[in-house]
Amino acid sequence: MDLSLTDDQIAILDAIDTLTRPYAGATLHEAGFALTSEALDRDLAEGGFLDIGFDPDLGAISAALVVERLARLPQTVEAAASALIRPLLGDATPRPLCLVEEGKAHRPIRFLAPGATVLLVGPDRVRSFVAAPEHVRAQPEALYAYPMASLIAQPDDLIDHAVSADDVRTRWRVALAAEAAGLLAAALDSTATYVTDRQQFGRPLATFQALRHRLAEAQVRANGLYWLAMKAAATLDAGDAALAALHAQESARSCVYDFHQFLGAMGMTLEHPLHLWTYRLKALIGDLGGRGGQALAAADALWG
Repeated sequence: MDLSLTDDQIAILDAIDTLTRPYAGATLHEAGFALTSEALDRDLAEGGFLDIGFDPDLGAISAALVVERLARLPQTVEAAASALIRPLLGDATPRPLCLVEEGKAHRPIRFLAPGATVLLVGPDRVRSFVAAPEHVRAQPEALYAYPMASLIAQPDDLIDHAVSADDVRTRWRVALAAEAAGLLAAALDSTATYVTDRQQFGRPLATFQALRHRLAEAQVRANGLYWLAMKAAATLDAGDAALAALHAQESARSCVYDFHQFLGAMGMTLEHPLHLWTYRLKALIGDLGGRGGQALAAADALWG
């Protein structure tokens, strides 16, 4: 499979880099646990970057590239579900788009707020509603690095969507993998910069062999996750998507621990921005049943 970027994809990513450069260079000192930007969200929406998946000539792989690139930013925006799942629902669907597994609506939900579209994904049906203030209870700032809220009620008149729940779950897994790939790459870059600059015993931490081995393993995981996510976006195959999501959650589990250990006490403060990517990775670990859920989905798809 040839996953080389097309001229259109290169142009899209260049345009995103240009648009987001002021945001990427923002001062991050004591940014807090969740760094959001309404201006960035508005700029991306107005530029059409979150609607790329609607274009059949660009498709899901271009949308996944956008999600991966945006996940590298210190600011978080609701891009993954909008770019990869909203094309199944239609452009009249309000965003942000919040994904919820039926029976698990009690869990904190990313980007949930009044006016957001809540998409309930069941075993064999997909329904939605637009959240009103009485449906939502905001979560106090916690160790999520995403804006979170709880769903405390839902209306009786839910909208039924004539889309396959399996297709939604496949794209959800692709979205999870693409976002995690960008988060892992940004966290690795932040960690590598720190250990290159930080001196210990008269030399940079990055020169110690044991640390370099673990950084190399993290780079292999980051590269592997990126290509698995892109392959899954290109094929939209249930097995490819489950394997990509499984690798994302496995990599998040192992790499987040290493990154914070490499930074020592600094990695546990708000003075360093590492948490903006690692804590988001931790929030993604439990999506769609966690690592066990992805492994079972992959086995069902491959050997059903």
